[in-house]
Amino acid sequence: MMTNSEHEQNNEEVLTELAEQLLEEDILEPTAEEGQVVEEVEAEIVEETDPATHVQLQEANEKYLRLYAELENFRRRSRLDMEAAQKYRAQDLITNILPILDNFERAIGVEVETEEATAMKQGMEMIYNQLQAALKDEGVEVISALGEQFDPNFHQSIMLAEEPDVASNEVVEEFQKGYILKDRLIRPTMVKVNQ
Repeated sequence: MMTNSEHEQNNEEVLTELAEQLLEEDILEPTAEEGQVVEEVEAEIVEETDPATHVQLQEANEKYLRLYAELENFRRRSRLDMEAAQKYRAQDLITNILPILDNFERAIGVEVETEEATAMKQGMEMIYNQLQAALKDEGVEVISALGEQFDPNFHQSIMLAEEPDVASNEVVEEFQKGYILKDRLIRPTMVKVNQ
């Protein structure tokens, strides 16, 4: 059988647990006075605890802060990875389409003599232009090279020239176009560079 004081203590514990649950679930909002009382009680508890417990509490708090920082970094990295995946989602497709563009350019560059061949060439040019427009809409840009200074970030030199009337390190011929997707190099331009 419980005594009166045990019964009151038990009721007080139950009420305290219920109040804590209500506070955690944001059902019960403490008033400013109650919040101040809670802070004072927490401060008293910290003051009354022994130094070892206080050190453990600080260590646990530091561990919590490190874990929270790691979680925030993980969230940020995940968001950046998702943004990059969305930004460059078409890279594989574009890489596969570039040889087709090269073949179109070669076919368009062929001289034709008959009306039938001329009509076919015009149709190919229309398809080529539509393909170029679709790639441009995705953020693909052609790297300019002819007459530019050689840039190893965007150009790949496959031949050297010795032309006296051209500046040193200038691109004098372009063999294959290079492309950039937004700010990422997809394929460098293959060029001939003056020495």
